[in-house]
Amino acid sequence: MSSRSLLIASALVATLVAGGATQQAHPSEFVDENLLRGHLSFIASDALEGRATPSKGLDMAAEYIAAQFRTAGLEEVNESYFQLAPAHRLNREGMPVLKNVVGILRGTDPVLKDTYLLVTAHYDHIGMNPNAPGDDKIFNGANDDGSGTVGVIAIAQAMGRSKVRPKRSVLFMCVFGEERGMQGSTFYGQNPLVPLMKTVGMLNIEMIGRTNKESAKNGQLEDWTGRLGVTGFDYSDMGSRLVASGKKAGIDVVMDPDASGPFFMRSDNRAMAGFGIPAHTVSVGYEDPEYHQANDHWETINYANMAKVVRALMYATLDLANDPVEPKWADIPATQRYREAWAKLHGG
Repeated sequence: MSSRSLLIASALVATLVAGGATQQAHPSEFVDENLLRGHLSFIASDALEGRATPSKGLDMAAEYIAAQFRTAGLEEVNESYFQLAPAHRLNREGMPVLKNVVGILRGTDPVLKDTYLLVTAHYDHIGMNPNAPGDDKIFNGANDDGSGTVGVIAIAQAMGRSKVRPKRSVLFMCVFGEERGMQGSTFYGQNPLVPLMKTVGMLNIEMIGRTNKESAKNGQLEDWTGRLGVTGFDYSDMGSRLVASGKKAGIDVVMDPDASGPFFMRSDNRAMAGFGIPAHTVSVGYEDPEYHQANDHWETINYANMAKVVRALMYATLDLANDPVEPKWADIPATQRYREAWAKLHGG
């Protein structure tokens, strides 16, 4: 059997294992570090060749994510798990059709089920570089952002396996093209699959697999085990809500004063915030020595800590989806344009 066939077989096994019988238990109990490892060993494998936008590897990743959403029992949107983005809509002639991968877990509350929380990650990376030094030319992107992608999959599957259902609907989405300028998230904002005015917030998951991080203040390495950062922590009340959710899983959700503001502009939350949606990225620290390097491999991820972080984000997803009070932008100068966009979205 070829190495690629083995990888695909492993992916199918992970899908089957994750799809056990529905059980009466809290979703966080279904987050298992071995399943995280199984998913990430495929998403960040050499077979996917670094998941560049566009590439065959990116298409393979999209199909894999859709299979996991199907296993989780998520609803399709417009009879598909794919939101297609034709090349001409992105002003990039000659590009093939690209895909955001989307599925909905429908809420149970008669009113709140028609409102939505977005839980997202980007599934692309930077592909291959034939001129890279050494023998390894594939930039696998295990942490960036294979780890976030697997986090979205794990939360969706755990919530699907449990009978515990949120009051508000949750739209799970893995987007393409973050590394090319937030293409997928921007496309979604311009072509939403659920009404933006009914979308209460976005929890974007980025780089949650490594704990050895470079300080945004002085570049020195710091240990982020047991901690989770939030970009734009004080830009809305989601920061304080995430602190409470993190405590339930033994994770300290913190504001890094040197990174919170600058990194708010560096991931897909930026696109949705521009449309007025309270949107934040959560990550275990920020940049690490493997960032955008060929040695960002799945074998070197801290899966024990990643599992705790995913459990914390599971609690956060449920807490935000069950709270009838929607997240709100803070009335500070840094959020003026986002508050104005929110007011415009809601007819203000």
